Amino acid sequence: MFIPQLFVIILVVITSAHETIAVYDPGFTSVLAPVYKHTDATNPLFSVQIMTSYVNMQFEHANLLIDIDAPFIWHECMVQWNIYPGSCPSNNTCKSPVSCEDYECTDVRTSYSYKNPSCLPETNSSTLPGWGFCTCPVNVVNPVTGSCSQALLNWDDFTTNTSDGRNPFNGFMGAYPFAACAPSSSFESFPANVTGVMAFSSSPYALPANLYGASFKNILALCFPSKTSAPGVLFYGTGPYYLLPQSNVDVRSYLSYTPLLKQQDSFGYFISVNDIVIKKRSINVPANTTTKLSTIDSYTTLRTDIYNGMIRRFSMVTKRIPTAKPIAPFGLCYTTSTNGLRVPDIDFILPDGKKWSVSTANSMKQVTNEVACLAFVDGGATSEPPIVIGTFQFEDNFLQFNLENSTFGFSSSLLRKKTSCANFNFTLTD
Repeated sequence: MFIPQLFVIILVVITSAHETIAVYDPGFTSVLAPVYKHTDATNPLFSVQIMTSYVNMQFEHANLLIDIDAPFIWHECMVQWNIYPGSCPSNNTCKSPVSCEDYECTDVRTSYSYKNPSCLPETNSSTLPGWGFCTCPVNVVNPVTGSCSQALLNWDDFTTNTSDGRNPFNGFMGAYPFAACAPSSSFESFPANVTGVMAFSSSPYALPANLYGASFKNILALCFPSKTSAPGVLFYGTGPYYLLPQSNVDVRSYLSYTPLLKQQDSFGYFISVNDIVIKKRSINVPANTTTKLSTIDSYTTLRTDIYNGMIRRFSMVTKRIPTAKPIAPFGLCYTTSTNGLRVPDIDFILPDGKKWSVSTANSMKQVTNEVACLAFVDGGATSEPPIVIGTFQFEDNFLQFNLENSTFGFSSSLLRKKTSCANFNFTLTD
């Protein structure tokens, strides 16, 4: 009888351990960071403010461009093999180098490098003074200019605040990805005080993969502000998510969902669009049109045949509004009045009949005091993918990239819910 009794005891211990793990509550459901809109570059861009290092008993912050397509993170910093307190030059962030002999160097170069024909070959010829190993130069592509340069792969660390979805907590969570240090000259075309690219793609070297494995699931949520005066918010985790003034309404209740698609040679996010409808009439988009989601493209780009169909239909349903001379890069513009401009919704029809409605706030760009333009751009006759949805259409929409079940959640305009992306309460709580 001894063996069966022992088995029962072991089973009880194992069961108790699993129950203990199951009921563990870390006190937070996600981590978060503020999101800023920048209008001082060629086109509007968005950055996330994240903590990059701990110096003199406090965290230093950096604003890095949000890129949901980038294969890895790169930012302004220095690689230095003998890092110790006080060894890093003032006003610099120092990181430990990855050797060209390390597996990660080869892996990034062969599997996760930027795909750009202007990039030079990556070599193993560079070293650091006093360090007996070669460094690992990797190619990086400036998302503003498209130019390619080289940076040094490093062992990095970033820190975010934890949250219950209502406020940020005083508690922190760290992530330790491989990233690349680039010189300040790499960011001359960036908005002021933006010093790098934060990758939020599906790549294993992007930030989400390095936060995964914590007590919450692999879910990224973005809420881009429409103005520069107040930040939006980025969450990583299951939620809930709350925006003022509806302090008891979980934003997830506003979301509809559609499958995320995988595309070869891309770590970005794609969905399928079956149709585009304006005032109950289709513009004849080919079924299951592959559509990319972009945090770098400022306006939605359409292949020429789709774009022309949209212009024809939109012109027809707005024929009572006086037109104005087009202002590049837009092809259809209107004269605005003191009463503002209201136009019909543009509905992206997704699989299973789901509808992402683009309202006036996300379809009409006020270019001057007298002229507003339809914020869609002609991408050319052979553009691939045929549709790229840009950030102007994201503003004040709540977006969720669920990498657990490969779904994309979208709210359509939060303004119709009497809130906005600038309405998160960033007051710190214990």
